[in-house]
Amino acid sequence: MKQSLNVVVLGLSLSSSWGNGHATTYRALLRGMHAEGHRVLFLERDVSWYAKQRDLPDPSFCELSLYNGVDDLLARSSGRLHAADAVLIGSYVPEGIRIIDAIARQDPKLLCFYDIDTPVTLANLDRGDEDYIAARQMPLFDIYFSFAGGEVIDRLEQHYGVSHAEPLFCCVDAQAYQNTGEPRSWDLGYIGTYSIDRQPALERLLIEPARLLPDMRFVVAGPNYPAHIDWPANVERIEHLAPSDHPSFYSRQRFTLNITRADMAAAGWSPSVRLFEAAACGTPIISDYWNGLGDFFPLREAIIVACDPADVVSALTKVSFEAQGRIAQAARRIVLHQHTGRARATQLAASLCSARQRNRPRRSTGFRTTA
Repeated sequence: MKQSLNVVVLGLSLSSSWGNGHATTYRALLRGMHAEGHRVLFLERDVSWYAKQRDLPDPSFCELSLYNGVDDLLARSSGRLHAADAVLIGSYVPEGIRIIDAIARQDPKLLCFYDIDTPVTLANLDRGDEDYIAARQMPLFDIYFSFAGGEVIDRLEQHYGVSHAEPLFCCVDAQAYQNTGEPRSWDLGYIGTYSIDRQPALERLLIEPARLLPDMRFVVAGPNYPAHIDWPANVERIEHLAPSDHPSFYSRQRFTLNITRADMAAAGWSPSVRLFEAAACGTPIISDYWNGLGDFFPLREAIIVACDPADVVSALTKVSFEAQGRIAQAARRIVLHQHTGRARATQLAASLCSARQRNRPRRSTGFRTTA
């Protein structure tokens, strides 16, 4: 008989997708948890930039509670944290280090970390940059869930002292992300917040092809792009798209472009949620390459890899309509089978139940004790 879990999640944002990719991942995962019969309380720091852009203020699939700081969090939710079967703290949570210490002192039944930015986290720690988690805190967690797999899992356990690391990749809400059947508006599109380390790839794989193909139409959606960028006339700009508008955005593209953050590309095995969203909508994907990409989408069969402008131009001008359909449908089948929110929720629940049955090792952290 499947066990119902009571889980508390502290994440960057659930209520607003503005300028972050965390919200869409949490929404898909927690919808899946709800569908599987689990109860979730999501705790989110009330910050002004998300308050102005809340596109999910009252989720139907979990309880959402806003707090104003660490003291307010503990005053409001200490009882819920103690009663939960598991507490899951996410990356980039404001004052994350203080929050981890405070909750670890309460000795919850299971304390887990969900790193939606694992390669970025490890790159920061290697530089001595401790923002939302400190290296000394890594052994505190019963499970360290990582957005990156492969060699990163071994590194977490062997180098950082994580007792048990597991990949928990991003996922997509299969009911929300489907092709809308709208007419094509663009030959190639990209969605993503401006990032200085992604911009060279965007220049190489979209902006330069747009210059080379002036009769084709391109689009870039996402906030915070600097005013100095020289956008070709055939590149449309959209400042922000709420998740509810993503399926329409993907469905209106002949191809969509995926670009990976530098730290994630270097680590490998770090799929972006945009890959799964686009595939679920039946849009063929052109992507930069990183180790492990073929483990998620067989190269040339379910995804097209591009390294330079010529690769993109070739895809846009030479891949037949029939081949586009085969690639898109192959990727969609993979995502619907392996990478939905419900599939990921099943994985998460199984991991939590398994961890509850394991004896937690004693740790010389000063925070945790075991019975």
